[in-house]
Amino acid sequence: MNFIPTRSRLSMPVQDISHWKGRPAKPPALPSVRTIRIFVFGLTALLTALGTWGMYQVISPVDVTWLQLVFAAIFALTFTWISFACASAIVGFCILLRKDTVSVPLAPQSRMGRTALVMPVYNEDPASIFAALERMGRGLVWQGAQRHFDIFVLSDTRKDDIASQEEERFLALRQSFLGELGVYYRRREQNLHRKAGNIADFVCNWGAAYDHMIVLDADSEMSGELLVTLARAMAADPGAGIIQTLPLLRNRWTPYARMTQFAGRVYGPVVAAGLAAWHGRDGNYWGHNAIIRTRAFAEAAGLPELKGRKPFGGLILSHDFIEAALMRRAGWAVYMLPQLAGSYEETPPSLMDFAARDRRWAQGNLQHSKLVGTRGLCWVSRVHLIQGIMSYLASPLWLMLLTAGMGLAFIAHYTEPNYFPDGFSLFPAWPVFDPELALRLLVVTAVVLYLPKLLGIILALRDRELRQGCGGAAGLLKSVAAEVGLSMLLSPIMMLVQSRFVLDIMIGRDSGWNTQNRNDAAVPFAIALRRHAFHSLVGVALGILAVSISWATFFWFLPIMTGLILAPLISWASSMPSLGRWLWQANVFRIPGESDGAAAMADAFAPTARLEPAE
Repeated sequence: MNFIPTRSRLSMPVQDISHWKGRPAKPPALPSVRTIRIFVFGLTALLTALGTWGMYQVISPVDVTWLQLVFAAIFALTFTWISFACASAIVGFCILLRKDTVSVPLAPQSRMGRTALVMPVYNEDPASIFAALERMGRGLVWQGAQRHFDIFVLSDTRKDDIASQEEERFLALRQSFLGELGVYYRRREQNLHRKAGNIADFVCNWGAAYDHMIVLDADSEMSGELLVTLARAMAADPGAGIIQTLPLLRNRWTPYARMTQFAGRVYGPVVAAGLAAWHGRDGNYWGHNAIIRTRAFAEAAGLPELKGRKPFGGLILSHDFIEAALMRRAGWAVYMLPQLAGSYEETPPSLMDFAARDRRWAQGNLQHSKLVGTRGLCWVSRVHLIQGIMSYLASPLWLMLLTAGMGLAFIAHYTEPNYFPDGFSLFPAWPVFDPELALRLLVVTAVVLYLPKLLGIILALRDRELRQGCGGAAGLLKSVAAEVGLSMLLSPIMMLVQSRFVLDIMIGRDSGWNTQNRNDAAVPFAIALRRHAFHSLVGVALGILAVSISWATFFWFLPIMTGLILAPLISWASSMPSLGRWLWQANVFRIPGESDGAAAMADAFAPTARLEPAE
């Protein structure tokens, strides 16, 4: 059953990634953006050089070995990754500290054009989706903007029972607005090209009737005021192709999700402000909670299938990065407005749910290695693609770094000194490892790694509303301590999980397309034990090897070993909603907008009664 308006077609040609003849006028970056880019990339290079030189001093090779060269090279790559994040966060901190955000020009509401609010769904919970759409629709009515918007539910659902519920909820939603707001439903017979194909199908069949579209995910929600602001901002900027918002995380009660939500509220604004500053109008798109100029998208963002076999060939999985890059190639601006409030999404409730989603993202981002060289891309777009690739290569690089470090420690402990080195020497050539310099380098690395969090904490303490929403200064600091501790335990687990993802992808295993779990429900301990048994065994083996070298080596690796050995317990406990509510009562991991730890989130989207199917 489909309830759709008259078709208004747009052509969406598939883009050629091998050739590019066009040279569209690309407005030069503003002087401030150029200065920020010089600072971010310059500071990254400086920190990486200093860190790598420090590591060279630590290992102090008498004779350079291949293992030392490998160790130094991997360290340089991993240190570059954290240095870049640190430099970007410093920029974001300075902008937020000075309240130096750029004002957004807005067209009059009467001239903001027509916008489609697009919700693609695939085997999702109809009740939560249509309740969110009702709240967004009510927000638009409250803003007096209902004649400028229509809601489209684009179903790719394969299960007939869920599709039947979708249709019932749709009829109830349509009836509830009594014609005030256009509400439409379409279910595709074949879900060709997944979400990207679902959006493209809408654009090709109804896109000509709308100046813009705001793309949502099944867990997205945006305030009516923000929806109107985005449409007005797009109408006021004829060169804009995509305007991305900063979605904040909410609605979950497991400790894992609450930690993620808290981190997003406290550290996220610093990171986002820095990204927006150096991206300028050469930004990126995250696939949802963004407004897109429909005709520009149709003309520039038609995705090709990649040559070769899966997982690197075939359908482009992480389509959002590529769509942004192609629109930028065609001359359209892509930028983020992180200062706009009212954009929300949900986070996976457990480590295992996050890993299930992350597997697909890993394949999509590594697939971009075939697209970095696409003809005509802006250099900043190439940086976005490389960042996405590195976000998953960082884990196996870290694993290789730890392995090489353990190897060097083993060699240094068990290798006999060479009493007869080549050339003249008064002393034997002992393997050297300077523990004092190593400790200094560890401190420097920790500062670079944790500085973005520290800057976020400083701003949160200065922000009265945010500070109170996080439980006051005491609650905020307790939450930070808990977040840092839990993150340290989770990091080595994710290192192995993501390293396995990369290995699977390299040997040709496809991720498939599975529905995400969006429900708070504790993972049974037996399942956690089965899924994480390998991680525990690796932790035990690492501990035995470290002790066999020296107690000093054991204590250096203790934080990593602890997280791995306790992986089943950590994964299980962090998935328990009851523990998350207990933490809320203990004033840990609170975020603004929560008035009652036993109730659902109470924020700007105070829900109306849940929609029931029409009689």
